[in-house]
Amino acid sequence: MLIKSTRFGELNVPDEQIIAFPQGLPGFPGEKVFALLPHQPDSPFAFLQSAADPDLTFLVVEPFAFFPDYQFELDDNAAAALKLAADNPPLVLSIVTVRTTLNDATANLLAPVVINRRDRLGAQVVLEKVGYTTRHRLFADKAAAQGGK
Repeated sequence: MLIKSTRFGELNVPDEQIIAFPQGLPGFPGEKVFALLPHQPDSPFAFLQSAADPDLTFLVVEPFAFFPDYQFELDDNAAAALKLAADNPPLVLSIVTVRTTLNDATANLLAPVVINRRDRLGAQVVLEKVGYTTRHRLFADKAAAQGGK
């Protein structure tokens, strides 16, 4: 699929990297197709680039790389909508917000992006009754070592 991106220019993205979000994303209900673009080989980071809006790109991260104890359960409706099964584990990503520098980056653990890689279906699922927020610092140890800066 040919996608135009303000950040990356014109991209010819393989079909296996195109993800349908039937419900869109919170705040972007009309954005239903994204390309999942790896940042670098072996990096936990990637980009979700809208197929329709060249200006809409999300930095995402595999949350387990920074939060190994992160866990949640999808309700049956969300799992069914994504066609998830025991033999088809999802890819879980968190949207990253970079404020000033990457050292200040936070991950949204409250609303993970869950992707069925086999069927190329995705959803951002807002979790209920969990202790997560939308702003978990990725590099909290580094900030603490620098006196909170």
